[in-house]
Amino acid sequence: MEERRKSQRETVRQNGYVSHMGFSTRCTIVNLSPEGAAIEVSDATSIPRTFKLMTANDRVVRNCRIVWIKQNILGLEFD
Repeated sequence: MEERRKSQRETVRQNGYVSHMGFSTRCTIVNLSPEGAAIEVSDATSIPRTFKLMTANDRVVRNCRIVWIKQNILGLEFD
């Protein structure tokens, strides 16, 4: 598979939150770069195509969109 990322992702395994229209759910941020991330969620079907991702450690909020899904792991691009 061809690598299309602009920068390498760092493995982080930290807690985060997916937020959309007043609702939020916990997730695990698997890896992170300035352009995107991969997160693990309990139910990928409940996550909208666009949402806000907040890291639990530093409370940084990013607008993002899903670019791929593999079971309960979502690949994200930051807007």
